[in-house]
Amino acid sequence: MSAVRRKFGDEYQAVGLSRCSARRERQRFVDKNGRCNVQHGNLGGESSRYLSDFFTTLVDLKWRWNLLIFLLTYTVAWLVMASMWWGIAYLRGDLHQAHGDAYSPCVANVYNFPSAFLFFVETEATIGYGHRYITERCPEGIVLFLFQSLLGSVVDAFLIGCMFIKMSQPKKRAETLMFSRAAVISQRDAKLCLMFRVGNLRNSHMVSAQIRCKLIKSRQTPEGEFLPLDQCELDVGFGTGADQLFLVSPLTICHEINSESPFFSLSQRSLRSEQFEIVVILEGIVETTGMTCQARTSYTEDEVLWGHRFLPVMSLEDGFFRVDYSQFHATFEVPTPPYSVKEQEENLSQSSLLNSPFDKKTRREQLCPLDCADAAGEKNKLPAKLQKISSRKEGPARALGMSSSNTEKTLSTGDLLEIQEISPTSDDEDTDNRMQLKALKINAKALTQSTSELELQKDFPGMGALEMKLEDNFPAKL
Repeated sequence: MSAVRRKFGDEYQAVGLSRCSARRERQRFVDKNGRCNVQHGNLGGESSRYLSDFFTTLVDLKWRWNLLIFLLTYTVAWLVMASMWWGIAYLRGDLHQAHGDAYSPCVANVYNFPSAFLFFVETEATIGYGHRYITERCPEGIVLFLFQSLLGSVVDAFLIGCMFIKMSQPKKRAETLMFSRAAVISQRDAKLCLMFRVGNLRNSHMVSAQIRCKLIKSRQTPEGEFLPLDQCELDVGFGTGADQLFLVSPLTICHEINSESPFFSLSQRSLRSEQFEIVVILEGIVETTGMTCQARTSYTEDEVLWGHRFLPVMSLEDGFFRVDYSQFHATFEVPTPPYSVKEQEENLSQSSLLNSPFDKKTRREQLCPLDCADAAGEKNKLPAKLQKISSRKEGPARALGMSSSNTEKTLSTGDLLEIQEISPTSDDEDTDNRMQLKALKINAKALTQSTSELELQKDFPGMGALEMKLEDNFPAKL
C-alpha cells in the first residue's frame, strides 16, 4: 500500500465494495458464482427427452442423488441376483438335503438366503473363498453365472464411469479463477472504457484462455416487439486479439465505449436509472487434465463504478514478481467526465463548427447589389416622364442578347456625335432650342439603354467588362 501511495500520491481514495452491497439487490440472470437462475417448467411430454440421454442426466445430477443411485443400484442388483440363486436351490431341493458325496447340489453349501447372498457377492467380487461353488451337474446355474458376470460388468462400467466423469469435471477449477466484485468506467488512452479484473490463483496455467462478455438487457424494437433479456455482444478485443489471455497474473479486461458500443449513450446520470447485466465468460483448457473449463460471473448496474480505477497489485521483488490479492477488488477515484461518449462527440462537433470561418461571398454576390443600386439611382435621377419611358422599355431590354446590346451602344454613340457636330454651327435661338430638345431625347434614350445593359450584366457578368473596354476607346467628349 505504501508503494501505491508513493506512485499515486496521497490524493487517491481507496473504495471497497461496501458501496455496492449497500445498494438494492435485484434478481440476477447469472449469479456471482456463475450459476444461471433459470428453471424449466411445464415441459409436458418433453420430459422423456431426459431419459433418452440418461448418462448425461445422471452426470448433471447433484452429488447426493448420484450417491443414492449408486447405492440403490448395487443393493438392488445384489438382492435380485441372490434371490435367483436361492430360487434355483429351492426348486432343486438343495435347501432341505445334506450336501455330501451321496448328493450333488447345484451350489455347494447354500442352505438358505443369506448363504445364497454371500455366494453371489463372492462371485461378483471374484473373492473366491472356496467354500461355496457351482457343480457341473447344474446347467441352469451355469447360465445364471454367465448372466451375472455380464450384468455386473455393465453396471460397474456405467456407475463407475459416471462417478469418474463427475469427479473429474473441471467445475471446481473455476473456483480458483477470480473476478473483481465490481466493474469500473474511466478513461484509458483518452478513451472512455468499461473495465474489470480477472485472476488465476493456481500456478497451473489456463491454456488458450479466452474471455467473452454479453450484455443482458430488455428492449423494445421499432416495430413494438418486446425482447426480454436480449443478449448483445460486448467487444473486449476480438478484432485485435486482446480477448486471448495469458493468464499468469491478474489482468484488467477493457471494453472501449465507442459508437458501436451499447454504452454509447451511457452517462454518469443515466447509469443510475439503467437496468442491465454484464455476463463475463472465461474459457480455457486446464493444463493438468486437458479438459475445458468455464468460469462465469456477472455485473449489474449497481456494481459498475463511474470514475474509478483498480489499484495495482503487482510488485517487483528480488528475482520474481509478487501479486498482492488483498488489493484485487480495491479501486480508487480518478477524474472522469460525467458525460457519455455521444454527448462528448456532439459537443466537439459543435465547437468545431463555431470555430470555423464563414464562407466568403462570391464576386457576383458582392457586385450584383451594387449594380442594382447604381441602376436604381440613375433611374431615380431622371425626370418623371423619362422614368415612365425607361420602365416601358425595361422589359424588352432584358431579353436582348450580346449582339443587340452592341448595336444599341453603336447607335447611341452616333447620335451623340451628331449632337457634337450640330451644336457649334447653330446660332439662332430657335435652332438652339430644337437641338437641346433633340439632345434631351437622345440622352433619355442612352440612359434607357444603359439601364437595360445593367440588367443584362446581372445575367451575363462578362458584358460589363466588354463594354467598358469599348468605352475606353471613345473620345473624351463621348
